[in-house]
Amino acid sequence: MLKSNASLKTLDQRNVTRLRVLDHIRTRGSISRIDIASALNTSPATVTAATADLISAGLIREVEGNANANAVKRGRPRVLLQLDASAHLVAGIKVARQFISAILVDFEGNEVVTHEYPLQKARMTPSEFVQTIGAALDETCAKFGVSADAVAGIAIGVAGLLDAERNFVHWSSSITERNVDFSKLLTDALPCPAFIENDANLVAKGEQLFGMGKGLKNFLVVTIEHGVGLGIVLDGKLFRGERGCGAEFGHLKVQLDGALCQCGQRGCLEAYVGDYALIREMTVIGASEQLKSVSDIFQRAHDGDDRAASVLARAGQVFGLGVSNLINLFDPECIILSGTQANIDHLCTDEVMNRIERGVVKVDAPLPEIKIHHWGDQIWTKGAAAYGIEQVSILKVNELAKHAS
Repeated sequence: MLKSNASLKTLDQRNVTRLRVLDHIRTRGSISRIDIASALNTSPATVTAATADLISAGLIREVEGNANANAVKRGRPRVLLQLDASAHLVAGIKVARQFISAILVDFEGNEVVTHEYPLQKARMTPSEFVQTIGAALDETCAKFGVSADAVAGIAIGVAGLLDAERNFVHWSSSITERNVDFSKLLTDALPCPAFIENDANLVAKGEQLFGMGKGLKNFLVVTIEHGVGLGIVLDGKLFRGERGCGAEFGHLKVQLDGALCQCGQRGCLEAYVGDYALIREMTVIGASEQLKSVSDIFQRAHDGDDRAASVLARAGQVFGLGVSNLINLFDPECIILSGTQANIDHLCTDEVMNRIERGVVKVDAPLPEIKIHHWGDQIWTKGAAAYGIEQVSILKVNELAKHAS
């Protein structure tokens, strides 16, 4: 969970220890020094030194816990450590096609305020993109009565292929240009450090910290909306790939020279399953009259329209094939299908589940559990905020080392 924008690569061993301690406190909520030392398999003296530094930096604080069960009744209460919620404000943002969802949280991840910022267009130039992020941040902060200068960091989730460690976007459906280094653009446009991450990775982080992935070591999150995304958590950590371009489930090829995908290639799974693919398919078969959204397709299928039902059934079969391949590749504890109810109901039918089962290599063991999570936009923004807290933690620990030198 500590691998982050290139700042982590420059940390010395003391800072790595401080971050491990901080991360464990964040995960556990409140915990004693001796329990931290035991969990991290390090000496109590090392933990004491690290926590002293983190307290002096204002990142954690001491609180009284329950009295030690082995102590006499009049003994001192246990001293526990927890994040100092008031230390920093952090923003999380999800860029969708019609709006931006934003959230402000405290340093513990507690929600402070949420805001929805409408977009004038789905695709923006890099300059328009960062200006729009700045405007959304300003409005969100104003809603809480603070300036954007009060925010310690902002994490931005977008769909596409990107290297989060460099804030480098290879391609995104939200941005008109390819291969854009956003580092300087974000620094110039925003009053605080900013970090771009693939939105499906942020959903995985949101599920890991707040949702159905809590307590799991190895799980997958498949997101379904305009496109199809995948977040991979292996041994408790996000897997991104060497270039930051791994986990592109939506661009898994399911048909040689097949349907055109929004990424520019053909035959991608997303080109049969994503929202835009369903609308396009309805147009191809001549059933696009008065079709405004994917919800109209679901309604038509519900009303007995065979063409709409056929489009949804085909998407379900392609999706089931893809999920069975994921199970064959990763053998996870669990797969979470994450999306709004309207977007994923047709992908969770008995027929789709049977297709998944038929495609999985047969062994004498049960299939991974497939969970369905109908969410609002908050799972994206909460995941972004959690990532932002991690990034801010790294920056603050780096500053701590600089001040000590």
